[in-house]
Amino acid sequence: MSLPDALLAALRDFAARIDALDPAAPLVGDLEVRLGGQQVRLTLRAPVARALVEALRAYHDPRDQGRCDHCGGRRLDDNFLCRDCGRPNGLFGQLLAERAARYTESEAIEAPPGGRHARDTA
Repeated sequence: MSLPDALLAALRDFAARIDALDPAAPLVGDLEVRLGGQQVRLTLRAPVARALVEALRAYHDPRDQGRCDHCGGRRLDDNFLCRDCGRPNGLFGQLLAERAARYTESEAIEAPPGGRHARDTA
């Protein structure tokens, strides 16, 4: 199923599922959605309209890490660095930046003389 088909079907199913609970509720209006040459027209009663508003407002995109404390941008990466201003965000972001600044590469461990393993030398 294509994305436009899936979206239109989801809207139609959502409205029908909620509308079935109170088919005599007051009518709010009609909603028309057109995608890819297809169209769906939904009659919205008050419970369906409220449910749609609530569902849209409650959705949280897992990529959304919040707003940057410095520039107000909405593009924080998984490390809490703002992709707009480049600064770490919040206490956790600042902690990550400080730890990264203090990081030093460990020295290489020398191989024991005579082989890969100590028992190889016996």
